Amino acid sequence: MASVIGLRFRKIGEIRYFLQNKTKLKTGDFVIAETKRGQEFGEVVIIKNSKEFDELNDNGEKILRKASEEDINTHRENKEKEKKAYKICEKKIKEHKLDMKLIEVEYMFDRSKVIFYFVSDNRVDFRELVKHLAYIFKVRIELKQVGVRDEARVLGGLGICGKPLCCATFLEDFQPVSIKMAKDQGLSLNPTKISGTCGRLMCCLKYEEDTYLEILSNIPKLGSTVETPQGIGTVIGQNVLAKKVRVMLDDNSEVLPVNYDADQVKIIS
Repeated sequence: MASVIGLRFRKIGEIRYFLQNKTKLKTGDFVIAETKRGQEFGEVVIIKNSKEFDELNDNGEKILRKASEEDINTHRENKEKEKKAYKICEKKIKEHKLDMKLIEVEYMFDRSKVIFYFVSDNRVDFRELVKHLAYIFKVRIELKQVGVRDEARVLGGLGICGKPLCCATFLEDFQPVSIKMAKDQGLSLNPTKISGTCGRLMCCLKYEEDTYLEILSNIPKLGSTVETPQGIGTVIGQNVLAKKVRVMLDDNSEVLPVNYDADQVKIIS
């Protein structure tokens, strides 16, 4: 049975899948792959059985070989070149007085192209900048505008939870996040409390949403009339993760609300 190799070409980001060739690979190995962008240096991060994939598109992308010591050295040299190219591009951006912020530079493995990633609030006419960079580097130049979430992924940092940013550690791609997710999770709708360092809604709202919805489907909703061991009452609060509800009993309004496990109460209406 053929194996499918999951490769990561950048430190953080999408895992792309390729059919394994005759070369035996294991996680942690470095390889050279032919992709739509050209030759790229990647790391094997996962190996799966091809049965797990309904379809693997045959788009010409393939693993060429396991990286040799020479390939690894070339990759290291490219990383050093990226640092120098970053400084040169930053200088040229200032000279051209362009409203853009450079965040990352990427050399293709075969050095056939250099990609400059930047963020900007507006459309930028960088045609003259491309000409100057092409003259300096003597290779094909591509400038790619990305969003503020990509900027946070590249720069890294700590979230309001005190832990390293999810996007800079384990998230493979960005999923749409909505304010409804914050409502489902009972969070404050104050933008400063539910936004990440990028200024957008926190990514964790998305990947925690399914858990909240599953639990919410099994506990009484706010305002529900329920039967408890102490009598009939109304749900006035929820602790979703603890699977508890807070109930105000009808018989005695002077009694403080009581917390119950969700399986201790029965929904009446």
